[in-house]
Amino acid sequence: MNRMIPEAGDVTATGPATGSVRVRQALDRAVNTLGAPGIVAETRRGRTRWFGSAGVSDTGTGRPREPGERFRIGSATKAFTATVVLHLAGEGRLSLDDTVERWLPGLVRSSHDDGRTITVRHLLNQTSGLFNYVQDPGFAANAVGSAWFEHRYDHYTPEQLVKIALSHPPTGRPGERFRYSNTNYVLAAMIVERVTGASFGDELDRRIIRPLGLTGTYLPGDEPDIRGPHPVHYSTLFSPDPDPTIHDATEMNQTFAWSAGGLISTTADLNHFFSALLGGRILPAAQLSQMLTTVPTDGAGWIPGTRYGLGVFAQTLTCGTTVWGNGGATFGSWAYVMGTRDGSHLVASQINGDWSGLGAFNDILEAQFCPA
Repeated sequence: MNRMIPEAGDVTATGPATGSVRVRQALDRAVNTLGAPGIVAETRRGRTRWFGSAGVSDTGTGRPREPGERFRIGSATKAFTATVVLHLAGEGRLSLDDTVERWLPGLVRSSHDDGRTITVRHLLNQTSGLFNYVQDPGFAANAVGSAWFEHRYDHYTPEQLVKIALSHPPTGRPGERFRYSNTNYVLAAMIVERVTGASFGDELDRRIIRPLGLTGTYLPGDEPDIRGPHPVHYSTLFSPDPDPTIHDATEMNQTFAWSAGGLISTTADLNHFFSALLGGRILPAAQLSQMLTTVPTDGAGWIPGTRYGLGVFAQTLTCGTTVWGNGGATFGSWAYVMGTRDGSHLVASQINGDWSGLGAFNDILEAQFCPA
């Protein structure tokens, strides 16, 4: 399925949107070759929108993927969290060079970690050296197979997540190298709460979601369901079986991800947010410049061809084009949104299954941003 989507004040193209035929082919490959249950992509170029899909939202009923569906966006949440922190920096209420200790005294202290040497910048550009709590063996064991069903409604506090991280040695000295860690973004949101005296969710609503009119975007907290229309989120639950059983993982408590990966959104909202962010309509120029100042990710086992900024990353495609944005995965969902540096041309996509990997998104990006 593909269609032009008009919005208030938008225009629609008289013919196919740029790259839409190739994107359509990439969507079909994701389902027919990579085995995704369903996939959507929505492009935004100036005032023109295009939506395409393949596969289904529900394999039981055959319900197709549709515009406006909500889904879990995983680590794309980090772009929102970093934006809130940088918004506060623009107001002069904190500095990127502030230490974690200044705002969260005594919290990051162990035999091997010291919040007096870790700055807010280190948190946001993933160079703090703090262990990623999701890699803790006990925590990870609860995400596999039948254990996931036993723990799917577990509630975690930010303090619990940080405590898990601090029970492990660091991955490097602060500022030494990029090592991806959700712990960094849990601490960043805790700092937001300490600076403002409000909950992170409230600050997210006040500074980003309501001003931009992101009606499909919210932080669910302990709410296990996804509000409104949404695809079933299908997961292998990390089964090592070459032909794993596929489970419905739509319903779960995502306090374990919170500010590092807990948001729910839509393709249209993601495009709108990143268009406003990269286009300089959310952050002052100085803070946006800091956000787009990157560190190398080489050797970190992360996405090839990338450099990481503050909650966003740059990815260089095979044709040499560089795009900006973020992406993320959680149980039953992969989401990816990338675009031009000025935010004028974007594509947001999502797969409602967690086993097909990044290949489908790379196909979409190449189709949209590289010459035929």
